[in-house]
Amino acid sequence: MRILGIDPGYAIVGWGVVDYVGNRFTPVGFGSITTPAGIPFERRLKEVYEGMEEILSTYQPQALAIEQLFYQHNQTTVIGVAEARGVILLAAAQAGVPIYEYTPMQVKQSVTGYGKAVKKQVQEMTRRLLGLEKVPKPDDTADALAMAITHGHCSRSQIQQTPGSRFGRAY
Repeated sequence: MRILGIDPGYAIVGWGVVDYVGNRFTPVGFGSITTPAGIPFERRLKEVYEGMEEILSTYQPQALAIEQLFYQHNQTTVIGVAEARGVILLAAAQAGVPIYEYTPMQVKQSVTGYGKAVKKQVQEMTRRLLGLEKVPKPDDTADALAMAITHGHCSRSQIQQTPGSRFGRAY
């Protein structure tokens, strides 16, 4: 199964594509979509959308795994991220790619075996699981790869396939 993991944002969208066959993950491609500060927000959203279209077209994923949005302390930031997340979901839906959501705790549990792991532990296990020499940068890219790994682990469960289940929400 080819999985696209996404760490949503409007300044930086981390993305990572992995192939998951048997119990093995193989990195296919990863990086980030970055938008310049100081340009109109709607242009940033357009750049995120166009970047997603290109990634979806290039890698042809069979599933998209994305972090569930949770409220942060800065309302302005969370609204902007929600809007960017919306264009990401739209691009995936238009490409016919099923979307699955996971919480940060689910990602930590899936990648490290411990739901309260710290970010560096998740990144190091992601590096190891993918056989990479170093942790991908920016952090958003490493987070996106961890998201893809999470979907690979959770996709083995039939429970996960049920929309709205606690193992990931499918659309």
